[in-house]
Amino acid sequence: MSELNALLSTVKRILKSRGITYRELAKNLKLSEQSVKRMFSSRRMTVDRMMEIAKLLGYSLAELTQEAAAEQQRIRTLTQEQEKLLVSDTRLLLTALCVLNHMSMREIVQTYRMSEQECLRYLVQLDRLRLIELFPGNRIRLIISRDFDWLPHGPIKQFFRTQAQDDFLLSNFEKSGESMLFIHGMFSEAAFSQLHAEIQKLRKKFAELHDESIPAPFAEKYGASLLLATRRSWEPAAFVKLRAEDR
Repeated sequence: MSELNALLSTVKRILKSRGITYRELAKNLKLSEQSVKRMFSSRRMTVDRMMEIAKLLGYSLAELTQEAAAEQQRIRTLTQEQEKLLVSDTRLLLTALCVLNHMSMREIVQTYRMSEQECLRYLVQLDRLRLIELFPGNRIRLIISRDFDWLPHGPIKQFFRTQAQDDFLLSNFEKSGESMLFIHGMFSEAAFSQLHAEIQKLRKKFAELHDESIPAPFAEKYGASLLLATRRSWEPAAFVKLRAEDR
């Protein structure tokens, strides 16, 4: 990624995290909203304009450049050993998931049975794992990339498969906004590829909606979980028993 592209991506991320629209930015820059949109979409911007935007966001151009560089260096996954450490202590894992959802220390302590001293101890551990940076005043800064994910067959995903998956599926999915859909069909290899691409788009949209919700007051947010699963050549065991022997 070029330096300009990295800067623009960082600016867009900061704007989104603060709930600042292109219309509001345009007003501060004394430009039309369309001009601002075109400036970002074309990725053409003068140094003076970038400095002006940086100042509006409370950064110097040098600080914004450092932020963009840090974004590119953020981790995309933990090691097997790091994930093992997280699942070895339920409270540590809980704290990690809370900070990944942008909860502050105060919000964690208010939501769960955890003292400030306990929470701080876990935050220090997460800082050592390089999942976060802990600043004076117990301010938390995530240092993971936007496409961060747990290891495909690692301890975290195994934890959720064995200790959370059944609990999740026990719901009747009848509350407002909840739904469960089960569909069965027969796909070609090309169709499977298209389905996989659509699932990746949905995952990306889920992450975008999560980011857009960051500025909302904590009291107005609630947990949202999405489980997607596809199986090849699967059918209920009761049906398998009825298959012809030569199939």
